[in-house]
Amino acid sequence: MSSDSPLKGKSVLVVDDEPDVLDTIAEELDMCQVDKAQDYDTALQYLASYTYDIVILDIMGVNGFDLLQNAVDRGYPTVMLTAHALTPDALKKAIKLGAVSFLPKDKMTELRSFLEDVVLGGGKPVWKKLFDKLGAYFNKRFGPDWAEKDKFFKEFKEELLKAEAKS
Repeated sequence: MSSDSPLKGKSVLVVDDEPDVLDTIAEELDMCQVDKAQDYDTALQYLASYTYDIVILDIMGVNGFDLLQNAVDRGYPTVMLTAHALTPDALKKAIKLGAVSFLPKDKMTELRSFLEDVVLGGGKPVWKKLFDKLGAYFNKRFGPDWAEKDKFFKEFKEELLKAEAKS
């Protein structure tokens, strides 16, 4: 199965302060070249020294939003992967800072599929696919009308629907 993946041969940076998470992701992405960083400074060194097809960032423990800004400024498609910072505000901030996707750690078994969406989408944001796949999960986690209550998300989802209608 790995050989058929659009991820095959891609260069990925994973930043998380939990070694077991880094190891799990590296195993899940065995078809990729995976660099791992456990802290902010190491991650910055990797971002400055190498080129990546995808960057995966935790939020808590590694200054994930600062790293997100750095990765986006360098043109790297960046996916946020979090457990403790799984909130509508963190999701909103990730979108505004230029992340292409946002994945709860308890959905890490689906990481490959989400990253394949990013690669197949040319590194562009895949929010529509994310909300299609995880809409029920977010509704359960945040409340059934979480997106409608927030002007940003309401407008963001409307923009996604308009963009989809044009394509």
